[in-house]
Amino acid sequence: MKTSFFLSVVVLCSITSVEAQSPNFKVGADGQLLKEGKPFRAIGINYFSCFGRALEKADDTSYDEGFRVLAEHKIPFARFSATGFWPKDMDLYKTDREEYFRRLDAVVASAEKHGIGLIPSLFWYFSCVPDLVGEPMNQWGNPQSKTHAWMRQYVKEVVTRYRNSPAIWGWQLGNEYSLQAAIGANGRARTVPELGTPETRSEQDDLTFNDIRVASQEFAKAVREHDPSRLIFTGDALPRPSAWHLENEGTWTLDSEQQFRQMLKSLNPDPINTLNVHVYSDDMPRISWSVRAAKLIDKPLFIGEFGVPGTGPEVEKTFRRMLELIEESDTPLAALWVFNLSSQNEDPFFNVTADNARAYQLKEVSEANARLQRPR
Repeated sequence: MKTSFFLSVVVLCSITSVEAQSPNFKVGADGQLLKEGKPFRAIGINYFSCFGRALEKADDTSYDEGFRVLAEHKIPFARFSATGFWPKDMDLYKTDREEYFRRLDAVVASAEKHGIGLIPSLFWYFSCVPDLVGEPMNQWGNPQSKTHAWMRQYVKEVVTRYRNSPAIWGWQLGNEYSLQAAIGANGRARTVPELGTPETRSEQDDLTFNDIRVASQEFAKAVREHDPSRLIFTGDALPRPSAWHLENEGTWTLDSEQQFRQMLKSLNPDPINTLNVHVYSDDMPRISWSVRAAKLIDKPLFIGEFGVPGTGPEVEKTFRRMLELIEESDTPLAALWVFNLSSQNEDPFFNVTADNARAYQLKEVSEANARLQRPR
């Protein structure tokens, strides 16, 4: 059943009446991530569906138990999707905005209660907003579009509502937008009309790298209008191994490290104040490229997703090696993929819970965080 009106008011007040107590993160002149003026590092987790389940069912408060488990394992922060995935998932926002935000309020309040930091990804799936307003994907590249107007409206609502919450570590645009760029029809969003998409896509739905740069920059500007200091993330993956060549030559020739660095910098434009990558098993050699790029670009690196699918001794060995590389790299922030997401119980099996075959990863991350906090 729905939460009572009284509890809704209590939850809302716990968020909106808090003075500015958020973690005092700053980016140092050399690109170091500082908290309270001191270098800071942490490994968190992706809790993708903590809000999505509440958005689907009013009485689903399973996120509270999830945050309790994360706190028990001393996992300091979680990245999550702060909108629906499909346009259909945003029906509640359109019909009953007060109820929509009551549910999001409760998620943020639960994270506060358990001492879990949050990195909300405001527009996770790149096609959701253009589909909501009836525009093709290339309107992410047009600051005067309906897509950008909707983006700015939602940013204002969310950022002003939660900017004083001690749980919020930063704000993120979406998830892996650049992987859709410069690959034509292969990068087009899926069409599922019953979930709110159009029936067909066209060449206007083929994103360019410049469309994504514009989207990232305009998102960051919108955030800065309402929050002058928090971290801002694109939520992007590693650039494709041929990203520079795809944009400049239309070929799949592998990029050099310098070309990789150029693309990474351009896809995280100011006022984005971090560099964002996702790292999986095949990407491990490029962790060092990302670290060197961050030092040269003077922005802290966020490995927003890392992980190894499956179970068994070899998976555990590879996972521990990946975690070791992240620790050794001096990467300020990283987040394991993924906590309590039942859809990833199948191939590829990435789901991590406190009692499944991948539960050891929570323990490993907890121990890694303890090592990171030791005086150096």
